[in-house]
Amino acid sequence: MSSLSDLAGIGRDPRRGGYSRHGFDRAELELRGWFAAEAARRGLDLETDRNGNLWAWWGSPGPNAVVTGSHLDSVPGGGAFDGPLGVVSALEAVDSLRAKGFAPGKPLAVVVFAEEEGGRFGVPCLGSRLLTGTIKPDAALRLTDPAGVSLADAVTAAGLDPARFGRDDEALARIGCFVELHVEQGKGLTVPVGLATSILAHGRWRFTFTGQGNHAGTTMIDDRRDPMLPAAQLVRAARLAAVGDARATVGRLVPNPGGTNVIASTVDVWLDARAPQGVRELVEEISEEAFRAADEEACQLIVREESYGDTVVFDAGLRDELAGVLGGVPALPTGAGHDAGILAARVPTAMLFVRNPTGISHAPEEHAEPDDCAAGVVALATVLEHLAR
Repeated sequence: MSSLSDLAGIGRDPRRGGYSRHGFDRAELELRGWFAAEAARRGLDLETDRNGNLWAWWGSPGPNAVVTGSHLDSVPGGGAFDGPLGVVSALEAVDSLRAKGFAPGKPLAVVVFAEEEGGRFGVPCLGSRLLTGTIKPDAALRLTDPAGVSLADAVTAAGLDPARFGRDDEALARIGCFVELHVEQGKGLTVPVGLATSILAHGRWRFTFTGQGNHAGTTMIDDRRDPMLPAAQLVRAARLAAVGDARATVGRLVPNPGGTNVIASTVDVWLDARAPQGVRELVEEISEEAFRAADEEACQLIVREESYGDTVVFDAGLRDELAGVLGGVPALPTGAGHDAGILAARVPTAMLFVRNPTGISHAPEEHAEPDDCAAGVVALATVLEHLAR
C-alpha cells in the first residue's frame, strides 16, 4: 500500500517550512520516479504523454476510460496533502479494488498532471492546460522560472521533447470521465468526504512598476521615483477591492535590484484574483488605483494577464450520480483551482474532497486526519468501481 509517509522526505523546505516541489525540479522529478515505481509494483503500464503528464493504466489504454489522480508538485512551502493525497489515494483505491477481486470493465488510469500549482513557471494547471489546448505550446515553452530557466529547457533536461508539447486529442479522446480526489482547502466541509459543485473564476496578473534606482542615503525624498510606493499601494488596493465573495491577493513581490540600501528601479507584483463573477472588473478597479499611485510617484506601470480561467461548474449529472453512490455526501463550491477544472470543459468531471479540519492550505499547517483520508480512499474506490464496471 502507498502512503503519504513515503513522500515525507522529498522536497522539504528548511527555510519556508513545508514542501517546495515544483514542475520538473529535482524534488518533483524524484516524486515522478516514485510514482513510476509504484505503478510498476502494481503491474500498471506507465505512459508519459507529450506534455509530461504521467498515466498509469490498469488495462489497455482506450476510449471511455475512467481516470483519476491529481498532481505531485506544490506551492513554495506548501503542505503535504495538496495534490499528493489524490495520487496516493488513487493508488490505494486500485489496491482496494484488486483486493476484493474487482476487474474493471473499462480502462482505468491514474494520472499525475505536471506543474499544477504554477509554482515554478507561473501558470497553474500547466500540464492539463497543454493537454486540452487551453494554452499554446509556444507560449508555455517560453515561460521562465525565477532563475531564468525556460520550460523548454527544463523539460529537455528531464528527457522530454518540447517539440511534441501541445493539445493532445488522442489522450483526450481516451477519457470517458475524470474524478479527482483532493484535500478540501477551506472550512466548508464538516464531514469526512464531499463533492465539488464549482470553482470560482480566477486569474493571475503581473504588475511591473518602473521608477529610478538610486542611493538610499543620498537621494532626497522629494527627488525619488520609488516604484516600491505604488507597489505597496497596490497591495492595499487589492484588499479594499475584494468585497463579498471576491478574493484578491498579492503573494509575491520582487524588487530589482533588491538591496537594502538601494531604491528599487523596478518592482514586479503578482496579483491573484478570484470571484464568482466579474474577476476582470475587479482587476480593472485595482489597476486604476495602481496606475494612479504610479503617476503620483512619477513611475510607469505595465499590467500583464498571465493566466485566467472562467467559473467552472462540474457536470451535475455525474455529481448527482456519485452522490447517490456515496449515500448522499454534501456538495460545495471551492475557490481553489484544479486540473479537474481545466478538464471539465472537455470531459465529464467530478471532484471528491477530504475534510480539512483547520481550513489551512498552501501552508505547512495543511492537514487531514488519517481516518478522513481513509474514508476518502473508500469513497474513491466506490466511485471507481461504479464507473468502471
